[in-house]
Amino acid sequence: MKQRKLVVVSSGLSQPSSTRLLADQLSASAVGAAARLGVTLDVQVIELRDLAHEITDNMLTGFAPTALRQAQEEVTAADALIVVTPVFSASYSGLFKSFVDVLDKDALVDKPVLLAATAGTARHSLVLDHALRPLFAYLRATILPTAVFAASDDWGANSVEGPLRGRIERAATELAREVERREPAVVTDPFALTSNFEDMLKNL
Repeated sequence: MKQRKLVVVSSGLSQPSSTRLLADQLSASAVGAAARLGVTLDVQVIELRDLAHEITDNMLTGFAPTALRQAQEEVTAADALIVVTPVFSASYSGLFKSFVDVLDKDALVDKPVLLAATAGTARHSLVLDHALRPLFAYLRATILPTAVFAASDDWGANSVEGPLRGRIERAATELAREVERREPAVVTDPFALTSNFEDMLKNL
């Protein structure tokens, strides 16, 4: 079995939250879909609610406290991401955007990303295309074709076999296929020497 790392970023503000519920369902479906392709996904969940103060500190000082720095490193080292945000004022949440703002500018280049959002009404579903896709396109991520939106009505009695379940399974399958066909993510140390001292001296 191939081993890959999946990082899930959830920016719900309450505990529990529908945002985290959707994140968990997406990651569970991705794990199952990947297993059927011979890939074991190691899932790491980042709850931005727990990092809110550190994200603010980073934006004010330019330095990431320990927990936030670990989250940044996990995102950079991930083979794929699932990102889920609640909708505020017809867009992603401020906490979600602030976390994205403190990531390295190249952290998401060519990284597969499954986009998802939650809101009280289906009228906000366009947030996936008019807010989230442009943001991650700017960050040069590989955005999966299917994004998942869940309104309050989607969590009703028929949610287990309803339209939401179908969207979750389709998106999770796309993610699993994308991860299976790729080599593991490689993180380059920006401070590592690219040549040895002997070669450097020859060029003097």
